[in-house]
Amino acid sequence: MNDPLNPKKEPIAQAAYNQFAEAYAALVETKAHNAYYERPATLSLLPEVRGWRVLDAGCGPGVYAQILLAQGAQVVALDVNPKMVALARARLGEEARVIQASLEDPLNFFEAESFDLVIAPLVMDYVRDWGLTFSEFQRILKPGGILVFSIEHPVMKYFDFIEKSNYFQVEQVSYTWKGFGPPVEVPTFRRSLTEVFNPLIDAGFNIDRVLEPLPTEAFKAAQPEDYEKLLREPGFMCIRAVRR
Repeated sequence: MNDPLNPKKEPIAQAAYNQFAEAYAALVETKAHNAYYERPATLSLLPEVRGWRVLDAGCGPGVYAQILLAQGAQVVALDVNPKMVALARARLGEEARVIQASLEDPLNFFEAESFDLVIAPLVMDYVRDWGLTFSEFQRILKPGGILVFSIEHPVMKYFDFIEKSNYFQVEQVSYTWKGFGPPVEVPTFRRSLTEVFNPLIDAGFNIDRVLEPLPTEAFKAAQPEDYEKLLREPGFMCIRAVRR
């Protein structure tokens, strides 16, 4: 099926992901911060998904979609980056529909109340207007449907940019990623805790669980220095919410 939506504007991290998409796909299953920290935490918030229709929003190369398929879910995957879409399609084959689309635009190609679960791992940091995105997630979820998403921890991001940042503003910032080949500047948004939770509540969700994960023992074996740091400082935040 042809992609139903072409993004109207260039997403802030599109150029960066174009540079390292293949390297990301090759390493993401074993890279410590993904495989042994964020992913176990996010997966721990998921219910039994067998027979559920699930949207993997911001699917990247399709790792989460593959896990959900193995657990018996019917998966639709979505990403704004064309290289990630191609990588996800190669990984998932005919098992899942993979769409190129932006979470900053309405998801008009999905019917209302057509999903049981939306999962959005480490993608919301690239979206400025969470109100629109969460409202669309609320629309396409069935009553009682579940949203699980993970983000870079807002407190960590504030202190990373404290000298030139206003905590109360939604601001575009940039990190230099060095873990996927040559260094790449990756723009992202940082926001306050108010701007994390209130758009979710305003869109019609009840917050069910908030997780500030600790690194796993596998992470310790892979990156002992970062392990000690993450025992003291938060890196990610994972949230589960239920559609009212």
